[in-house]
Amino acid sequence: MNRFSEKDWKLFRSKISDWQEAYMEKLNQEYIELLSGDGYASDKFWALEKRIREDKKDCGVQCEMSRSTQFYVMASLLREGAITFDDLEDFSDDLKETMRRFAK
Repeated sequence: MNRFSEKDWKLFRSKISDWQEAYMEKLNQEYIELLSGDGYASDKFWALEKRIREDKKDCGVQCEMSRSTQFYVMASLLREGAITFDDLEDFSDDLKETMRRFAK
């Protein structure tokens, strides 16, 4: 896939940890809602365990970072809702256009 500029790569590396923290905070709030809902404690426990098992595979939680996977990681972050196109405003027009084309 496209190789983005060195500037985009450095910017991505500087932003990824904040994006992941915000995404995990969102997940934590969803877990709190799940646990606070009606139902048996055991049902909520197992639902949470399943949810965490699935969520920890998201790039918003953990990902391998390399320049060769930058596009795929960013596309996954967009798909997961960990970031939006507004989060890409500081990136190059080339990167933003590539992400927009992919999102269609």
